[in-house]
Amino acid sequence: MYVVSDADYTFAVFRLYIELFPSPDHFFYLPMNTVQTLLSRLRIKQLQLLIALDEHKSLHKAAAVMAITQSAASKALHELETMFEAELFERSASGMIPNQYGRRVIQYARLLTTDLTLLCQDISEIQSGRGGRLAIGAIMGAIPAIVVPALEALHAELPNVSIEIVEDTSARMLLQLDEGRLDLVIGRSAVSAQPSKYRYVKLADEPLSVVVGYRHSTKSRGPIEFGDLAHCRWVTYPSHMPLRALLEREMDLAGMNMPPNTISTASTFVTVALLNQSKDLASLLPTDIAEMFAEHKMLRILPVSLRSPSQTFGIVTRRSGVLSPMAERFIALLSERMGD
Repeated sequence: MYVVSDADYTFAVFRLYIELFPSPDHFFYLPMNTVQTLLSRLRIKQLQLLIALDEHKSLHKAAAVMAITQSAASKALHELETMFEAELFERSASGMIPNQYGRRVIQYARLLTTDLTLLCQDISEIQSGRGGRLAIGAIMGAIPAIVVPALEALHAELPNVSIEIVEDTSARMLLQLDEGRLDLVIGRSAVSAQPSKYRYVKLADEPLSVVVGYRHSTKSRGPIEFGDLAHCRWVTYPSHMPLRALLEREMDLAGMNMPPNTISTASTFVTVALLNQSKDLASLLPTDIAEMFAEHKMLRILPVSLRSPSQTFGIVTRRSGVLSPMAERFIALLSERMGD
């Protein structure tokens, strides 16, 4: 688990100030001891106040949550704005709303407080003999053949480790990675608006298969063209996901249009349940997932050759973060497996 050291805290504060004031002209006028000033004067209680203000939009309510007086909260906010040489909130009829500087400081405040919470959990688990914890996120296509074997190998080496696995879209898991709730993500950093925030190491391609339920009307003893599926309804990924774009591209190459009566979901369980009950629904699933369900007679894989190249995925970590030894070992096991 990511642990906050003095060096990490220093780097986080310095990075925060650079992102708040990226202009070289602005930075030229900053005193040379700005970072040291922040480190000596910035307090966790002040960061908690920012989070409370963001949640409640009221200095009075935030002070009540923090169990301090409103005047003390006002003084703490003034000290913060003085340190950063910028107002962090806009006062409006709807309450106190963070501006661009405030939003950035609050983002890092949440990250630091989450890290400290996880640090306490780690220490507690080590003291209790459980051996610490590891939180990973993974897209579904990476789970059967890559993530599960690596987790089994990690458990064999560290039987007392507590492991949390999140299966979701890359975009949502990257947000959890940003917040410090995940140590690493097996997914795609390219879906982020700021992919440079992350370290990315490619692991594998994610081939896809066209799948239907056993009740589906399409029967085949040989190859099928994508255009032969023009009569099908589709269970698709949400519009912002790369696999939805790939399906649309395949339809375009086959001279088809996306039908208006699609069902959109990111849930594998929902997709499989829908396909099992339908005679005309089809979907795209990662081949490893499709084969697992086909082996248990829950889905049929149609012999359709896709013309679009497979999507790739890899190991995504925070560029500004420090990995725990457990996370580093898990990454090493992933790399060893892919090198076999």
